[in-house]
Amino acid sequence: MRKKVDQVNQNPADLDGHAALQVVDAMHKIMHLYRTQQHRSLRDAQHDLAHMEIKVLGFFARHPGGSPSDLVAHSGRDKAQVARLIRGLRERGLLEAEADATDRRSTRVTLSAAGLELHTALHSHDGELAEAALAGLSEGECATLAALLGRVRTNLEAGQG
Repeated sequence: MRKKVDQVNQNPADLDGHAALQVVDAMHKIMHLYRTQQHRSLRDAQHDLAHMEIKVLGFFARHPGGSPSDLVAHSGRDKAQVARLIRGLRERGLLEAEADATDRRSTRVTLSAAGLELHTALHSHDGELAEAALAGLSEGECATLAALLGRVRTNLEAGQG
């Protein structure tokens, strides 16, 4: 048992393939549990949005003025699906779009006031869920965890090229 604990506390570059897979599997399980609890509360909320519509609102809440191309790159969805989602949300008054001031061929998308209100209501419990997930960790431990996960993300992004 002690050997496995020591392996997890090592530099990830020194881990054998099995231990590295255990770490990645643990991250996957944590995100699955988090997303399951998040989706359960979204499902319980009163709205008539599909899962992908909620994700589109969330993207533009985090990236106001982003473009449909930004969403395609982020989500991995095809351009046509993204265009349909954005068009539907615009027709419902939840998104606003305008031509980019520097490149009139590009569109910039933001949440409308109604979209922001709905997004805020849907995600009102997210802070509580995040706090529950990190209960018992000190501020320093949270900062260390965030830094380590940032390095993992950087490693994965570097491998995309």
